[in-house]
Amino acid sequence: MEQEDKIQPHKTYISTIGNTTEVPNTGNSESIGAMIMEFRGQQVMIDRDLARLYGVTTSRLNEQVKRNIARFPESFRFQLNEFERDKVVAKCDNLQAIKYSPSLPYVFTEQGIAQLSSVLHSPKAIEVSVRIMNAFVAMRRFLMVNAAVFQRLEHIELHLSETDKRIDEVFQRIDKHLTPAQGIFFDGQVFDAHRFVSDLIRGAKQRVVMFDNFVDDTTLALLDKRADGVEAVIYTKKVTPSLSTDMLKHDTQYPPIEVHEFSQAHDRFLCIDDTVYHIGASLKDLGMKWFAFSRMEIPAGALWGKM
Repeated sequence: MEQEDKIQPHKTYISTIGNTTEVPNTGNSESIGAMIMEFRGQQVMIDRDLARLYGVTTSRLNEQVKRNIARFPESFRFQLNEFERDKVVAKCDNLQAIKYSPSLPYVFTEQGIAQLSSVLHSPKAIEVSVRIMNAFVAMRRFLMVNAAVFQRLEHIELHLSETDKRIDEVFQRIDKHLTPAQGIFFDGQVFDAHRFVSDLIRGAKQRVVMFDNFVDDTTLALLDKRADGVEAVIYTKKVTPSLSTDMLKHDTQYPPIEVHEFSQAHDRFLCIDDTVYHIGASLKDLGMKWFAFSRMEIPAGALWGKM
């Protein structure tokens, strides 16, 4: 004979699978109410729970139903599919056993439960049926009284969901590496400083123009991080023979970089398209010592006008 567990009321989740509202478990009727679930738009109880309440095995209960199957059309009793069964298992701790049952469980509607008392033929069946009917009535009353609350909660949930989508869309549109307007790099932050300038150069759409009196091959390597088709120009105090050699070798392998002598600049400037950054250190020495940077509120054209 099939072994039945002791009755352990579990929480009810009133709504379709996916959207759930827990019903309080506060007494005897509510203990039965806590076994009422909603599937396919109907409030139902699972066969295993009903069998425990009636004091019979699940197989005995379903056997009696099969013997009187004409009294139990599908609107009174139906079998859960695997997806629905798994939802029950996930939400009801005391129904874990049905996960390993060879057959899918049946559920009974209020009308189907009313019929059970007529096929089980016992005083206890009549008593339990009355309690179950009272629980269904209490459940309907609970839903009716709180219908406005549930509707409001559903509206809030939908609103929050739409808001979350909009927020996600906004963040997707914002560059994850927003460039700060100003800041300081301290000695030892070699990689951080290098990455900061590299990101600036990668962001150029048309041209990168650099004013720096101390240029070497590391500076050329930084400028090579620019996108295809982006022009690169260096203005430096003196084009040394070493720099000329580096430039010659560089331009045979990579897109050429223009280099011009310009002695009027003391500080370092990096122009990304029409945006001007004041850089406190030569690009070849980034992170070696403290240096500051700042985005200037003047267009790059203001520099060309002074040259």
